[in-house]
Amino acid sequence: MSSSLEGVLLIPHVRVQNANTISSPMTHGFPAMTAFLGFMWALNRKLAQEGIPLSLNKVGVVCHWHQELAQGSYVKTFNLTRNPVDKKGDTAAIVEEGRIHLDLTLVFEVQSMGEGSRLADLDAVRLQELAQRVTDHVQTLRIGGGSVLESARNRVSRQRPSLYCWPQDLQEQQNLFRDIRRRCLPGFALVSRDDLLQEHWAELKGDDPNASLLDAWLDLSRFNYRSRETEEGQIRWEHDRSGWIVPIPVGYGALGALQAGGTVLNARDSATPFRFVESVYSIGQWIGPHRLESPSDLLWYADFHEPSGAYLCRNDYCAPRQEPQSELSALDESVFDWPL
Repeated sequence: MSSSLEGVLLIPHVRVQNANTISSPMTHGFPAMTAFLGFMWALNRKLAQEGIPLSLNKVGVVCHWHQELAQGSYVKTFNLTRNPVDKKGDTAAIVEEGRIHLDLTLVFEVQSMGEGSRLADLDAVRLQELAQRVTDHVQTLRIGGGSVLESARNRVSRQRPSLYCWPQDLQEQQNLFRDIRRRCLPGFALVSRDDLLQEHWAELKGDDPNASLLDAWLDLSRFNYRSRETEEGQIRWEHDRSGWIVPIPVGYGALGALQAGGTVLNARDSATPFRFVESVYSIGQWIGPHRLESPSDLLWYADFHEPSGAYLCRNDYCAPRQEPQSELSALDESVFDWPL
């Protein structure tokens, strides 16, 4: 458990309508983590404008429910919309866009700003007031391009936003994080599995020295069925997937040097330096929140590697050495001890 953490803000069951499900040129199914980091920074600017003495540094996402607006079975197509006619009365072109409805729980690492506003000095009423004020501003923003629906203020207690002051005692930290995990159930948290990609690449190079990192990523992105002869002499086809792993974009890589603001024609912002980039991909995994050991397993943050020009979303999840036999085998019975 981290002792440098000051506070954790939990906003449960945020309902998002029509978020962008196309996360990159090659992946779809859930908004990219860059969208959630961008949302966190926009929320930080809102909090600063309103004089709320909090800064959000990292964000974790737990998905409870989703509905991708697509149709088909093996090959799916997005449900597209017919836009109104343009100013000349002509039919507007149909631009392919993927949309998804979501029910999310957002978890933020929180740092207090300004003197006299340390979270440890605030009482429970003040902490709850701050959590509600932040939640009110969440509903004025977009998440992944989708609209945040208004939440009911008279929620049951475990569905209300909460701002926790992170304790210094290890046992209290474990108890608090157990409560946070319990409030994220039922759901799935997205974590980084860069280690799986590196391990699979090393495995492929054992068979083919010319195998590339792209080969490993593509191999992990699909179901590879292989035949196996059973003891009874029958042939059985089995796939090699273990766990709910998914290909995800994790940031951007520079394609050229950083350009001064205002020197690139038609850039959105003339005051901010500009850089041409392309998506960077890795492997993620959806796991039950009860399998997380600490907040750092869940939280994502931005990182910049200057020599390579990589702008990355990072997550410090460390997988256990041996995967549990099943989801049930890893359950801590205390997670079902719901408060009244």
